[in-house]
Amino acid sequence: MFLDTKTKYPFLHSGELYASNNAELCREQRLCLKAMKEFNACDPDEFDKRAALLKEMCWQVGEGCFVEGTMRLNFGGNHLILGNGVYINHDFCGVDDTFITIGDYTMVGPRVTIATAQHPEDPELRSKTYQYNAPVTIGKNVWIGANVVICPGVTIGDGSIIGAGAVVTKDIPAGVLAVGVPCRVLRPIQPEDRSNIKF
Repeated sequence: MFLDTKTKYPFLHSGELYASNNAELCREQRLCLKAMKEFNACDPDEFDKRAALLKEMCWQVGEGCFVEGTMRLNFGGNHLILGNGVYINHDFCGVDDTFITIGDYTMVGPRVTIATAQHPEDPELRSKTYQYNAPVTIGKNVWIGANVVICPGVTIGDGSIIGAGAVVTKDIPAGVLAVGVPCRVLRPIQPEDRSNIKF
């Protein structure tokens, strides 16, 4: 099921506090999860079925995308935007309460988590299930290493590499290698890697 939350639930995308236990929202959210469940149950060689389900699940899917199973997303991918040629490895976890955008030819390693949901510091508000969301935007030709966590509101620039195990809490510019907890820029990308190509 595709749910046009921009029209029906604009508060998901506005950054305002809302009660996440809204009964109607929760019911429709569960419906969004059905295609993801079917996607995760596909045999590895059911390429056409997987591609069709991915387009059913997600807000937008470009040409030539491939997502390995399994994937877990709060809204079943309803707020996932994939450019052309995106590759996502096994066990992707997306808290897609608002939009996660992944640009053309970006590679996402295994067991990566991308979260958009945030909760207030006030414990009383948290006890009433209040939250707010901030989108995550990943540029083109980015490489996200294994076990990376990307926090709400982060933007990662084109061509950058995020090293395995990093926790990305702030924006990362284009064209850099960034690593660590919290993730920090280590150095610019070095294009001399091209000299090692064997074919």
